[in-house]
Parts: sequence; structure tokens; C-alpha cells
Amino acid sequence: MLETATVLTFLHYLYLIGVIVILTVMVLRKDTPAVCILFLFLLGAAGTGSFTGGIQTVFHAMLYAAKEFMEVIATIALVTALSRCLSDLGSDYLLMRPMSRIMKNPSVTWWILGFTMLLFSLFLWPSPSVALVGAIMLPFAVRAGLNPLAAAMAMNLFGHGIGLSYDLVIQGAPAISAGAAGVTTSQILTEGRPVFLVMGAATVMAAFVLNRKQLSLPAGLAQVQAVSQKPEKTDPQKSPDASLSRPALVLAIATPLAFLADIAAMLILQLRGGDATSLVSGTAVLLMCLGSFAAFRKDSLEKITGYLTDGFLFAIRIFAPVIAIGAFFFLGGEGITSIMGGTELAEILGNASTGGIMNDWAVWLASHAPLNKYLIAAIQMAVGALTGLDGSGFSGLPLTGALARTFGSAVGASVPVLAALGQITAIFVGGGTIVPWGLIPVAAICNVSPLELARKNFLPVLIGFLCAFATACVLL
Repeated sequence: MLETATVLTFLHYLYLIGVIVILTVMVLRKDTPAVCILFLFLLGAAGTGSFTGGIQTVFHAMLYAAKEFMEVIATIALVTALSRCLSDLGSDYLLMRPMSRIMKNPSVTWWILGFTMLLFSLFLWPSPSVALVGAIMLPFAVRAGLNPLAAAMAMNLFGHGIGLSYDLVIQGAPAISAGAAGVTTSQILTEGRPVFLVMGAATVMAAFVLNRKQLSLPAGLAQVQAVSQKPEKTDPQKSPDASLSRPALVLAIATPLAFLADIAAMLILQLRGGDATSLVSGTAVLLMCLGSFAAFRKDSLEKITGYLTDGFLFAIRIFAPVIAIGAFFFLGGEGITSIMGGTELAEILGNASTGGIMNDWAVWLASHAPLNKYLIAAIQMAVGALTGLDGSGFSGLPLTGALARTFGSAVGASVPVLAALGQITAIFVGGGTIVPWGLIPVAAICNVSPLELARKNFLPVLIGFLCAFATACVLL
């Protein structure tokens, strides 16, 4: 409990109203960037005392958030560029085909499909991995008798659940949480590791046990599904004949070897956070260039430009709303001085301000309500789940990170563990395992109903949440 008295001002109440309105809009399944921009203007006008100051605050806050997220955006763009190159050359098919030889029955196939999706999601992120794994491995999985709905569960829970929430390699999600929480990315990944592992293990084990009898398809139906799921051979480089292409074979061998070398370098050199991310990103873009030069020769320069463009368009498409939402929540933390600046702001917030509007509210609440570590952990999970209702997952991370920092500091709880809790619930709900509007990519490639997939995922994910909460209570 902090002894310093916290004085709440008009700016504090206006910001709280903004948080409530944004959460309400999320619950109603509407987009929130417009609401965030409105409150950025109102807060800027109130904080600077001028109409033009409000307009400038909107831009400064967006710019501040973009700078905070730029490393993550660039990483996603570069690994997506690599995935486009792998797909064009047919190297993705060569990488996946050996897996089909060990798919002996639906149960084994379910785990193989899941762990393959997890592996690719850690290095390529789930969105490009869905197309990569689904288009190549799904036909083999169905031929092995695996129900497409069960296949969608495996890909979804391992990829958009475990892979995206932990994000061990690319470290996009923990980087956003860490930035808002005022801790390092490695702290979230290390101190929160037991929570991430328990959440993942409990969820997939529950999903397997609860649906074990529904994993298999009748033999006749399996054959029909296998034919319908077979990828079209419109491009020779994407067909099984791609095994005859030397550039495709070279890139298919070089890609896993290069990333394995990255992992070894991370362990030996103890690279963490931004250093590890830059190693993966640099490797991805160099592999993309290698594949382009080997396969397209005189057209390679244009191809590289096209891949980079596609990658950054994909990354910006994901992060454009996150930047607007993050701008609002960064304004509630220490970023407010960088965004607004000036000594007048300190006078408006009061000399007792302890490091941001959100932090002031947490300290005030801690001194006026019987909060404890366990109640805060529950609140953190609830807020993360609410923010995930917009189907993004990432849009709530600035809020859950800021809450972890403020509430954790107020009651002496572990900030990284609280941030991990919020990250888990925000991404498992909004990243594509619970809300149907976030499940469309996986559901579409597996040809199943997103509503049915969401219903199947709900109980296993809920069991995982309960286990993660219990683990966090021990660590706090």
C-alpha cells in the first residue's frame, strides 16, 4: 500500500469514463478506435487547456504508440514476407509433407497437427501459419480419419491460443504487455512462464479428453472430406511436384536449419527481448532474399519488393487499430508526459501523481477498497477477457499491461505475472479461440462453422483459465 495521498482530478475522471466507454463498446462487439480517438482529443483538450492542444494530442499519442509497437510491426512484416516466399516456391509443401507419414490414427494426428501449428506459429505467427499448415497438412489429417472440427480445434488452440499468447520467439504480445507494464519482455516470459505453460497444457489436455470420442470420422466420410480438402494445383511450384525444384528444396532445408541456429544462438549468447526478436527477423528477411534470388533470378529484385510490401501491409492491417487503442492507454501511463509534456500538466494531475492516470486510480482504489493480490488477479483476467471480445486480442494488451503495473505496484503483487494473466485471457478470448468473429480464418480453411468451433473451445479454455488463475495465485 502506498502512503502518498493521491488526488483525483477532472482528467482522472474523464479518463476513467473513457475506459468504461471503450470496454462497453468492446462488449457490444463494435470497433473501438473511433472512441479512443474521441477521448484522446477530449483528454488532450482538458490537459493542455486548448482546442488545438486536443488535436495535437491525438497525433502525438498515435505517434508515441506507433514507436512503441514499431519493433513488433517490423518483425511480423518480415516473417510474413518469408512465409509468402515459402508458399510461392512450394517450400511450404516440402516442409509439411514428411509429417503426413506419421499420421497413423486420429488421436496421434490431432497432437501432430497441434504441435506443428504451435511450432510454425512461434516463428511465423498463427495467421500465416493457418494457411500454411491448413492447406498442406489438413488433407493428410483428414485422410487419417481426423474430424475437420477436431482439426480446427487443434490448430486453433495450439496456434492462436498457446502460440500467440506466449509468443516466445517473435515476442510481439509480451513486448506490448511489457511496454505498458513498465517491465522487460524477458520478465514476462520468465516470471510468467509457469502460468503460460499451465494454461496451455490444461487447455489442450481438456480439449483432447472432452472430445476424444469425436475425433474420428466414419471411413466413407473421411474419404469424401479428404478429396474436398485437397489443395488445388494451379501453380506447379505449389504442387507436390515442387519437390523437383532445387530452390524450393534448398529453402525448405535452409529455413528450419536457420531458425534452429537462431534458437541455439539465443541459448548460448543469452539473447532476450529485442535482441532475440531482431535475430529472428533478420534471419527471416535474409532467407526470403535467398529464396527469391535462387528461384526468380532476374525477377528477384521485384519479387523481394513485393514480399516486403505484402508483409508490411499485413502487419499494418493487424496493428492499425491496435495503435489507436494503444495510444489511449499509453496516455494513461507514464507516456502522458511524452505525449502532452509541459509543467502545466503536472499541476493539472496534482503533485501527488505517482506515475500516470491509471496508476493514480489503482493507488486510490487500493487505499479505499479491500483489494488483495487474488482479487486483482481475478480482475486482471476479467478485463483481459472483456478486451478480447473485439476479436483482436492484441487491442487489450496495453490496458492489461497498464493495469498489471498499477495494481501490482499498489498491492505488492508480481507485475509480470499479472501482465501474463491479462495477456493470456485477452489473446485466448480475442486472438481467435472463443469469439466466433475471431475464428473465421481457421474455420474457413477447415470448412467448419465458427460458431460450432467457438462452442467446442469454450469449456477447455475455461478450464485452462481456472488452472492459470490458481497457478498465478501461488506465484503472486
